[in-house]
Amino acid sequence: MLDATMTTPALLFPAISLLLLAYTNRFLTIGQLTRSLYKQKQEGGGPIDNLDEQLTNMRRRIGLIRWMQAFGVMSFMSCTLSMGMLMMQQSLLGFWLLAASVAMLFISLCISLQEILISGYALKAQLRALEQG
Repeated sequence: MLDATMTTPALLFPAISLLLLAYTNRFLTIGQLTRSLYKQKQEGGGPIDNLDEQLTNMRRRIGLIRWMQAFGVMSFMSCTLSMGMLMMQQSLLGFWLLAASVAMLFISLCISLQEILISGYALKAQLRALEQG
C-alpha cells in the first residue's frame, strides 16, 4: 500500500483546479453558442442549418459538462478530506479518500473525452453545412 503523506494529495490540487477551470470554460462556450442561436432565431435571420442536430449535440454536451464538473468537484472534496485525514494521523482513511479522489478524477476525464468527441462531431457537421450552403 502507498505510504501517503499530506504532500501526496496536495499534488492533485493544481491539476483538479485547472481541469475545473477548463470545464467551466467549455460550459461558458456552450452558453454563448446557445444564446447566439437563440438570438439568431428570435431575429428571424432565416433558417438555421441543421438546427435539430445542433440542439441535440448541445444538450448532450451540457449534460456531459455537468457530470464532468460534478466528478471534478467530488474529486477535489475527496482530496481535501484525504489531506484532513492524513493531518489527523488517519493514514488508512486518508489513503482510501485519495484513491477515491483519483478514481473520480479519472471518471471526470473519461466524460471529458466523450464531450470532446461530440464537440468535434458538431464542428464537422457545421463545416458540412457551410460547404453545402
